[in-house]
Amino acid sequence: MSERFEPQRPGVDYGVLDELAGYALRRAQIRMTEAFDARLGAEGITTQRFSALVLIDANPGLKQTELAAIMGIARSGALAIVDALAAQDLIERRPAPGDGRAQALHLTDHGRSRMPQIVKLVRAHDRDLTEGFSADELATLRALLERIRT
Repeated sequence: MSERFEPQRPGVDYGVLDELAGYALRRAQIRMTEAFDARLGAEGITTQRFSALVLIDANPGLKQTELAAIMGIARSGALAIVDALAAQDLIERRPAPGDGRAQALHLTDHGRSRMPQIVKLVRAHDRDLTEGFSADELATLRALLERIRT
């Protein structure tokens, strides 16, 4: 995206969109992603790459297909994320025990050493985005978002 997203452009009638929770979530997601990219883009970390890193760190040996399922993305999407993280020497693929066709994912030594700084940047990003919220409001927001059904 070359131009910063403006959630409400003057002179534009958004019609029913302004009444929809899903559209409000999408607007917030775009703003959050833009801010994330601004803070972590130089690190080569996207929101999806960060999610994958955290999941792999917390679940060493996670299979690539499991990662895709957990993240709710296509296997081809997980492959692209894993390829990018491997190219950055943050993760490595190893043969999965008991399954010769599957690959188990692990952080590299470099990945383990980078994680604290990456997490620190993401926590700062999250704090900046939610600085106007109290702790109770943040807990309520997370609880309400969890209640959204498909």
